[in-house]
Amino acid sequence: MQRVDPESQTQAEGLDGEQEIEFKPLTREEALQWRASQPRFSLWRLVGVQLLVGLSSGALAWLFTQSVSVAWSVLYGAAAVVLPSALMAYGLTSSALSRLLAGYAQAAFAGFLLWEGVKIMLVVAMLWSAPWIVPELNWLGLLAGLVLVLKVYWFGFWIQTRRANLNG
Repeated sequence: MQRVDPESQTQAEGLDGEQEIEFKPLTREEALQWRASQPRFSLWRLVGVQLLVGLSSGALAWLFTQSVSVAWSVLYGAAAVVLPSALMAYGLTSSALSRLLAGYAQAAFAGFLLWEGVKIMLVVAMLWSAPWIVPELNWLGLLAGLVLVLKVYWFGFWIQTRRANLNG
């Protein structure tokens, strides 16, 4: 059995024989201090960046191809991400349901799952209806707009981790 220095950290032996760190809840002051040290993240800022990337990619598609159908296809692919994301952001931050469930962690998680489901269904409906909405739909352009705007999530995550590493 491994010896543990009681001053460095408290550990208990688990069922499988491995050492596990005991859980110690934070005090109110410690929790407030931890929350203040965490970076602020806005869903609306993410949706705004997605919108800018979508509009820029549509403009670049038109600039490079000189084809209106390709540009509309790229813009529609971007909209298939931006509009559902905006609806989800509204549902999670501004809807009456989110305000009602704000104090309950399990209910807030259920609300997140609900809005994620709505978002996915809207994306599927938009992609299914694309051939009827966009004249002379270019599927490659639609896919390019969709993927570029989806990559905003990863870019935002990368920026947040860089900031955390620089500050911490």
